Amino acid sequence: MTDATPLTAQQSISTWLAHPAGGPALREFLAGSGTNESALGPALSMPLQQLVELSGGALPQSVVDDMVRAVNSGIIPEPDEATWRERITPGRFDGRTIVVTGAASGIGRAVARRVAAEGGRVVAVDISAEKLAALSEDLGNRVVTVAADLTRAEAVQNVLAAAGERVDGLANVAGINDDFSPLHEVSDEMWARVFAVNVDALVRLSRGVLGLMLPAGRGSIVNVTSEAGLRGSASGVAYTASKHAVIGITRSAAFMYAREGIRVNAVAPGGVATGIPMQGTTSAYGEERLRPARAIMPSIADSAHLAASITFLLSDDGINVNGAILPSDGGWSAA
Repeated sequence: MTDATPLTAQQSISTWLAHPAGGPALREFLAGSGTNESALGPALSMPLQQLVELSGGALPQSVVDDMVRAVNSGIIPEPDEATWRERITPGRFDGRTIVVTGAASGIGRAVARRVAAEGGRVVAVDISAEKLAALSEDLGNRVVTVAADLTRAEAVQNVLAAAGERVDGLANVAGINDDFSPLHEVSDEMWARVFAVNVDALVRLSRGVLGLMLPAGRGSIVNVTSEAGLRGSASGVAYTASKHAVIGITRSAAFMYAREGIRVNAVAPGGVATGIPMQGTTSAYGEERLRPARAIMPSIADSAHLAASITFLLSDDGINVNGAILPSDGGWSAA
């Protein structure tokens, strides 16, 4: 790239680092944050813009905008045609009620926003009432929010009451990571907590929603598993086992309800800029073993990329897809 080539926040971090003006600006920012480009690994391939979401609030949008202006004579240029843009399909979810868990942030929020933009009514479920209020402000009357801890059995009834008489789709997005602990280190508490959120809550809510889908003779459930559901080298034993369990649940349900007009599929993300919280202090043993495996990760995705995969399966566009485990990981599972 030359000095005259405009830089946008949608271009990759590696592109910024290679740019005569963008490289120094980004390196200065990284140094001020106590890091450098050698520590970014697969994040080098992600757009600069994704640092905002990945930082969990530590990097405000204004800082990225200021960097873009600084290398473009004070303006923010339009993205070029090669930049991926979310393509909304108007009316794809008209008349549909879709339940989305983990809807207040990350992938869940992106799914809720896209379903609403495509005409659907969203029942947004999350443990954070404050973040749900912000989502409601953004989406208006397209969303009904339910602040609930899905590890508690009574939460299911609250969700079903908010949904009403019909549920056309369920996106089981909510989940937590573990502390990367291997089998010889994992505690009973870590195992129980991860399974309570990633497996038990998913089963209870799916069971409740199926009570509405079966009489209606139609419906679509999309479970979010993980690259850790496809391999053993992506996380600790508790998270890995929980995401393998999600795949088993998906395949069993897909087979059981195939004749009832109900499709059940799963999406397996790789690295996503969501800031999914770790649980406790990271295991030194697990981190040492996992670090080389993570080095082959092709890229880190944006939440909107996952929303595109999930809403495809939720919608009638996925009419002939049932029991599929769709890797949405930039090719990591092909490595």
